[in-house]
Amino acid sequence: MTQPDITRKSWLMVATLGIVWGSTFMVIELALQGITPFWLAAARISFASVLLVGIWAARRFPLFAEPSARGWRMIAVVGALSSAVPFILLSWGQQYVTSGFAGVSMAAVALLVLPLAHFLVPGERLNLRKVIGFMLGFFGVVILIGSTAFESSGADLEVYGRLACLGAAACYALSSVLVRRLPPVDPIGLATVLLIVGAAIVVPVAWAVEGPPPMPSTETLAILAVLGLIPTAAANLLRVLVIRSAGPTFMSLTNYQVPVWSVVLGAMILGEPLPASLLWALLFILSGVGISQYGALKRLFLGDA
Repeated sequence: MTQPDITRKSWLMVATLGIVWGSTFMVIELALQGITPFWLAAARISFASVLLVGIWAARRFPLFAEPSARGWRMIAVVGALSSAVPFILLSWGQQYVTSGFAGVSMAAVALLVLPLAHFLVPGERLNLRKVIGFMLGFFGVVILIGSTAFESSGADLEVYGRLACLGAAACYALSSVLVRRLPPVDPIGLATVLLIVGAAIVVPVAWAVEGPPPMPSTETLAILAVLGLIPTAAANLLRVLVIRSAGPTFMSLTNYQVPVWSVVLGAMILGEPLPASLLWALLFILSGVGISQYGALKRLFLGDA
């Protein structure tokens, strides 16, 4: 396993992921008007799988440089943890918690990655600068979300809903670390197989929980296709590329961008008011990124000097 290599391309990919996933919430709200939550998750993963299988097939299905039983077992685990299990946990948990708590849970992915990467990924050692930087970023997200970050929803199953959201965050964190630990692998093949594994889990669960799939309208199908194409297929491939090259800790910076872009795009596209806390939140988030990634930013702007 090589040391993390953070380049201009890495920063561009992470910024792109932040924008894409930050805009996804608006599209999901539209999709939920015509389909149930579990079938929404199943549909977007299935659409994405079909698309990437076509691309993978055109490249003659490359995957492992040296196939092994251990590699296949790891891919099965990562496939479950990177999409299927967290989608299921979030779909269930968000029924009983505030949207603010769900947002904070996703921001916590970055904090969870730090200790996992420290012990499991060479070159990702935990230090005080990283801890301070990531804590500042997390605090910025809490400021942005505001009073709903930790307030109670009043639901009877709220405790279990919160545990489900935190469990989803833990799945994302662990899957990022495991992707980095995989042996040499083709990134398109890896992204494809991970989605196939996810679809194989989510579709039966959706059928068991919500019954046979509903027949969505043409408009809903178009929205599902967009969700499958951009924030699932394309973004999953970018996620794999970033983790395999720059490492899971760098990739986790995306979790601080997503709520910011969600708020900004909501104001630009839907005319929603910008919260007064936005500038303070940005200050903490950008300060956190700057502190935690000081070395990478120095190389980005000053080269090796």
